[in-house]
Amino acid sequence: MATKPEAAEAEAKPPAKVKSKKMLIIIIASVVLVLLLGGGGAYLYISKQRAAEAALAEENGAEPAEHAAEAHDGEKAPPVYLPMDNMVVNLADPGGERVAQVGITLEVRDAKASDTVKAYMPTIRSGVLMLLSQRTADELLSAEGKQKLIEDILLEAARPYGGGEAEPEPAPGKKVRKKAKVDYPVVGVLFSSLIVQ
Repeated sequence: MATKPEAAEAEAKPPAKVKSKKMLIIIIASVVLVLLLGGGGAYLYISKQRAAEAALAEENGAEPAEHAAEAHDGEKAPPVYLPMDNMVVNLADPGGERVAQVGITLEVRDAKASDTVKAYMPTIRSGVLMLLSQRTADELLSAEGKQKLIEDILLEAARPYGGGEAEPEPAPGKKVRKKAKVDYPVVGVLFSSLIVQ
């Protein structure tokens, strides 16, 4: 059994431990509060800077920095390519005996855009097949015809995202209102093969 002086000493120690635990909890809570306030302030500061930068870029007609494809070290990010399966299609030539085998690779903004385009790939592929079936062999063999096909494929790839309409020519003498630039995920079309038979 403990003697009275030892019991008194044992009872005196727990309150000291409780006091130090309370002090430790207060210190930790203070540090967490300071970090939260600092993080919140930094978030507000950065978001205001981005909003001001976007507004300035919109006024100047330039692309905001958050949409620019640049890495942190100032270099452009590498392009992301999304190959489509090769397509064989009958051409619109008289007699219907000509066919084309076409391999197309889509250039997309970034990896996230690639995932989005993959989700719509059946729709895009169907639209591209329809475009190809409306072309003649002469159109596909000329440089102008290939360039026109690239432009049409870009419009077709924008269709699932609300685009795909060619801008109408302005009437003579009328002012043209500048539309806001829409950033579609597909930014380029490349031919990996083009065979007309």
